[in-house]
Amino acid sequence: MTSDRNLLPSPLPDITRPDAGHVLISHWDTAGPEQQRALMDAVMDAWEEHPLPGDFLSRSCFAGTDGRGVLNYAQWTSAEAHREFAADPANVSSLGRRIGAARDTLVENSAEPDAYRLYRSMLLPADGPGGAGGVDVADGVRGAGGGRPVPGCIVVVAFDTDGHDSARRFVDTLVDRFSGVQPEDGGISSNFHIRTDGGRVLNYSEWTEEKAHQQVVESRLQEDGEVLRLIRAVPGVRPLGFRRYLPHRGLGRRTAGRPPSGAGVG
Repeated sequence: MTSDRNLLPSPLPDITRPDAGHVLISHWDTAGPEQQRALMDAVMDAWEEHPLPGDFLSRSCFAGTDGRGVLNYAQWTSAEAHREFAADPANVSSLGRRIGAARDTLVENSAEPDAYRLYRSMLLPADGPGGAGGVDVADGVRGAGGGRPVPGCIVVVAFDTDGHDSARRFVDTLVDRFSGVQPEDGGISSNFHIRTDGGRVLNYSEWTEEKAHQQVVESRLQEDGEVLRLIRAVPGVRPLGFRRYLPHRGLGRRTAGRPPSGAGVG
């Protein structure tokens, strides 16, 4: 357990926190549920037990609903801050060694995380500017209580793009079509990240449960549906499919300016 009182255990990061200038995202594949859980716990134990700088904001592990996948999502204030931390020999010999040992158990070599920036989000009406205050965020971590549904399932949807212009045009087309408001069909938020090289868009979307997302897949996300027609109309964009995950463990720094809700090397 971390001794930093500004770091709190929470399986869900505050995706839209304004100080997150650098996001690291990766997916790992394990042999099955037992290894999946053991790997996530080993990684989070290592992060919780290592001294972390103020520029570290969050680190979360999510369990793929297939019983094999692991989603890693980390937030830092800047790329420079993360690079400095990752290059420190003390961090490499301690935290880096423990993470490396955990990753050695993977079925295949895991790729290094890709760097993203959050570009735009679609939120429930109460979450937006001037909303009704239903956001359930406790100092940078999500807890129970308040009017905002607590995410029970995370869906990550990926798209290859031809560059920053295509990526931004694609996200703007989708978000503007819905006026920045998340449809209330079990979805809680859609958060569009653009990889720093402009070659990929990743939508980290929050849902009440896996079943709710599946119902939308079987209705509004069919080939002849409006959403897929919008996607096909934007040049330079290629859908890569989606993966579903369940919250497992995470560590988050208190977010300045967020109202409390009473919740107690990438």
